Amino acid sequence: MIEVRDLRKEYGDFAAVEGSTFSVDQGEVFGIIGPNGAGKTTTLKMLAGLVEPTAGDVQIAGLATDDTAMRRRLGFLPEESPLYEEMTPLSYLSFFGDLYDVPEHEATRRMHETLDRLDLEHRTRPLGDMSKGMKRKVAIARSLINDPDVLVYDEPASGLDPLTTNFIIDFTTELAEEGKTIVFSAHNLYHVESICDRVAIMNEGSIVAKGPLDALQDEHGETTYHVYTTVEVPDSVRENGRFKRSVTSMAAVEETRTVAAERGGEVVDIRTEESSLEEVFLNVAEPGRGDDRAVETGNAGSGA
Repeated sequence: MIEVRDLRKEYGDFAAVEGSTFSVDQGEVFGIIGPNGAGKTTTLKMLAGLVEPTAGDVQIAGLATDDTAMRRRLGFLPEESPLYEEMTPLSYLSFFGDLYDVPEHEATRRMHETLDRLDLEHRTRPLGDMSKGMKRKVAIARSLINDPDVLVYDEPASGLDPLTTNFIIDFTTELAEEGKTIVFSAHNLYHVESICDRVAIMNEGSIVAKGPLDALQDEHGETTYHVYTTVEVPDSVRENGRFKRSVTSMAAVEETRTVAAERGGEVVDIRTEESSLEEVFLNVAEPGRGDDRAVETGNAGSGA
């Protein structure tokens, strides 16, 4: 559905994005994460056709980003989305329906169905009198008014309260389950981890790692084994009547089992703890990693 090859954007002598390559399949949620200034927003704007690449190629459903037909297949939500504050949600969405040449009856049906799903009741109140969360819901509804196949969302829940944030994240998941292809960025890595099929980590303009979450965790994270024994073993701590020793290899697990047996005890439980996406991100997006070649991890999806 999305094909990106050797994408590059320069501003004078500064390369905001350098040689990014990835693809996203239909119905997939693809996350782009990285520190501030990594090139995430520039990449998303190039996908949406709002910024012209210096080099490289972007195809959305087989169409170039400067093709009018592509614009009708895509919905874009920028991080900052100023609205026409004198308009109401209904008049605002009707205006964009007209821009996309959506028939009036169809636009009316879509806007009400989407606002119902987004639980937005105040549809005739001026947008300037609405909360940030309400405005964000209207902006999301705008991105869907043309019933796009591909959604490009830049920080969809930025600055919102936890309840509204969770609502929007759940709604984004529902859209993917309906077959929408979604590319988005977010600073909250918990949200990325909870809904993304694959992730690209950017740093200093380059993709330094990409792949399915579990593969990234295997490659760049660390597995910790918490081994519980009935007797004290070296480096263990007492916990709820047992002793816990935390190790990072199966060889150390077996060593713990042997030591416990020698002391007249046994291993009664082993619990595995995987690195979070945040820990993987910190391992990968360190200073200077933008000069490295991107690490491609796993084989799930055409862009892995």
